Formats: sequence, structure tokens, C-alpha cells
Amino acid sequence: MSEKKRPGPVRKMVRPVYVVDGARTPFLKARGKPGPFSASNLAMGAGRPLLARQPFAAGDLDEAIMGCVMPGPDEANIARLLALRLGCDKHIPAWTVQRNCASGLQALDCAAQSIAYGRADLVLAGGVESMSHAPVLLAEKMVAWLSDWARARTATAKLKTLGQLRPAYFKPIIALLRGLSDPLVGLSMGQTAEILAHRFGISREQMDAYAVRSHQRLAAAQEAGNLREIETLYDTRGNFYAADDGLRADSTVEKLGGLKPVFDKPFGKVTAGNSAQVTDGAALLILASETAVNKWDLPVLGRIVDSEWAGLDPAQMGLGPVHAMTPIMKRHKFQLEDIDYWEINEAFATQVLACLAAWNDKKYCKEELHIRGVMGELDESRLNVDGGGVSLGHPVGASGARIVLHLLHVLERNNARRGMASLCIGGGQGGAMLVERI
Repeated sequence: MSEKKRPGPVRKMVRPVYVVDGARTPFLKARGKPGPFSASNLAMGAGRPLLARQPFAAGDLDEAIMGCVMPGPDEANIARLLALRLGCDKHIPAWTVQRNCASGLQALDCAAQSIAYGRADLVLAGGVESMSHAPVLLAEKMVAWLSDWARARTATAKLKTLGQLRPAYFKPIIALLRGLSDPLVGLSMGQTAEILAHRFGISREQMDAYAVRSHQRLAAAQEAGNLREIETLYDTRGNFYAADDGLRADSTVEKLGGLKPVFDKPFGKVTAGNSAQVTDGAALLILASETAVNKWDLPVLGRIVDSEWAGLDPAQMGLGPVHAMTPIMKRHKFQLEDIDYWEINEAFATQVLACLAAWNDKKYCKEELHIRGVMGELDESRLNVDGGGVSLGHPVGASGARIVLHLLHVLERNNARRGMASLCIGGGQGGAMLVERI
């Protein structure tokens, strides 16, 4: 193992960091037009009931940190907007982070550091995204033309400028589509998933079977009431939203098999059915020091033990989880069976399957992860046990917070001790967090 890749000693928190509570909204599938909630209203939908049930007031928080990739034009520094709307004192600092798909996880990591190093005792942290409200932009030539038009003062100048206007200038730029593409390697996220399918020989049938299982697990979780972290949303028209609405409980491999590939036509394998859904949602957690836990007699869901961030080839960004989780596993001298439950965000079915294949591939482990042998075969009955992004959606700023919160509930439900949450990140990165139930 090279010196650069050594996992190093176990990183001990200067002060322990506890997760005491959390809440999320239902994840609402985008349906071709702006959804009923802006990002800030989604965050309020999770934050208001979360804080209302605490023994402390919003003004007792020391900090608020939110992950968000595409805030609206009236939502600059959405964490500050949220904190003030929730009733936090004006002196409480609030800031927003952006690490693509893992922005929510980054917010939790930043909050944990603030507490571990004594800068804070109570932090509200999480993520939000209203992907259906992603901006539609004007082309650069249209912006330049509008500038010329604004400077034209006389009727003659106006007519001359008007004559320079071209129909092509009206073609909009869809920010969501641009954001889901990597400008350096010239690939969409779906195309990077196709690369992984080819590299590890993952078939269309395997992808679709995984997608069906994700929907089945979400359906079972909803039926059993295992998504207790969800808070019902109410819109201004009297409608309510109580559950993740992207569920297709009647999914079958045969039905998904009829869908055409989206990213590599006509020969690809990645379809809308085996990819994460474009979704709106928010997830918030309250992190606390031991001092705050004792002061307010707070319940403890679990403890944040360790975290890791990793970089890799952007063209194979879906393998980011194994690059982030492996150093944590090595630092703590864990085998796969030492982790009771796993959450690997389902950006694409093939991306999760590729991560499992990579950990069981001797060549990949040696050349890319710089470890001897293989990590082994992960028990899929302990992975994403209540579904994931394929079935409930992936609001990019929120997913990192969601998987940590839900993982802690899974540990509690099953009287288990240890869990790992991880995501791939557009641009060629991976993030992971190790949590432990107290």
C-alpha cells in the first residue's frame, strides 16, 4: 500500500458528536413542471416540526448548515433564510455548502467538526433540493443581445438592435440537464453509469431486477410504517403529501425491460426505470455535543464516528462510495460483516451494483483502492433495506442527510450497532460516514 493511500490511525473526535433527532419531507417526484414547494419551503416543512418537539428553543442553536445545489433566485444562502424563518436568533450564523450529490452529507460533516472542536454544542444540519424548480437560463448570446437592447436609447438604435436578434437566441439552457453533466469529461451522469456497466459486465436484467427490488422494499417499508422520519407537507391549496410518491409498487422486470435506454441510444442499458428519480425533498438533523445532551436531557439516535471524502476519475464517478468507505474500513480494521447496515445512495442501479462488484474484484482493489486481496461480498439483505434513490428519488442536496437519518432509524429498529452511509458524487468524488448507535 503506497504511503499516500495509507488509511492512517483511527481519527478520534476531540468531543463526541451525537445525532439526537431528525426529520425529512416526503420526496416528491418532479413531473415536468415546478412542484408545489420551493426549496426553502421544503426545508421549513421538515425543520418546523423537528424543532417544535425539542426541549430547547430555536434560539438555543449555535449554528445552521444546509446542503443545496440549485437554490432559487430568492434563496441565496438558504441555510440563513431557513434559520431566520425557523426563529433562530439573528446572531446565530448559518451557511450553505455545495458538494453536488453529497451536499447534505457535507453539511453533517461540517456540523460534526464544529461540535467536535468545541465551536458549537447544538447544530441544525441537513440538505434540501427542489429539482423541479431548477432554473431555466437564457443563452449567452441572448443575454448579450438584451444588454445591447437596454443600451439602445434611440428608435434607430432599437431597430438596429432588433434586426440582430436571431431565433436561435431563444433556445433555453436547462440548468438541471447541464448540472447532471460533467464538463471536463463531456459525459452525463447516466453515461458514466453505462461505463461502469461495461467495465463490470452488469446486464440490463441485473439493473432492472435491482430497480424492482428497490421499489418492493420501499413499498414494504411504507406498509410497515418504517419511515417514521417523514413529516407531512401541506400546500397552499389544501393538499397534503404524506409519503414518497415516486413509488411504483407494481414494477416488474418485464415492465422495466420495455423501457428504452436514455443515455446511450440505442444500445445502452441505463433507463429511466433503473435510475434515480428527479425529486424534490429536504432532510434535517440535530447534532449535539455531550454537554448539550446532558443540559437538555436529549435522546440520542446515534453517534457520528468517522467520515471520509475521496476523489476518482469523473468518468467513473459512480464508484465513489468504495473509494470513500474503504479508508474508513481500514482505519477501524473492519471487515464487511462488522457493519450491520449500509446505505449506498442509488444514483443508478448499475452504480450500486458496480460498487459491490469493485469490492469483490481483486484487480480493482489492488490497482484503484490500493489494498491487498478483496474487501469481499457485501450482504445485500443489509443494504438499502427500505429502498433508495431508484424508488424514492434523489434530491441531490438532501440525499446525504436522508441516508444518514434513515440509517440511524434502521439501526434502532433492528437493535443493531453500526452503519455506513455513502454516496457517489458528480465530478468524480465519493463521501462516506460511519455512525454508531449508543
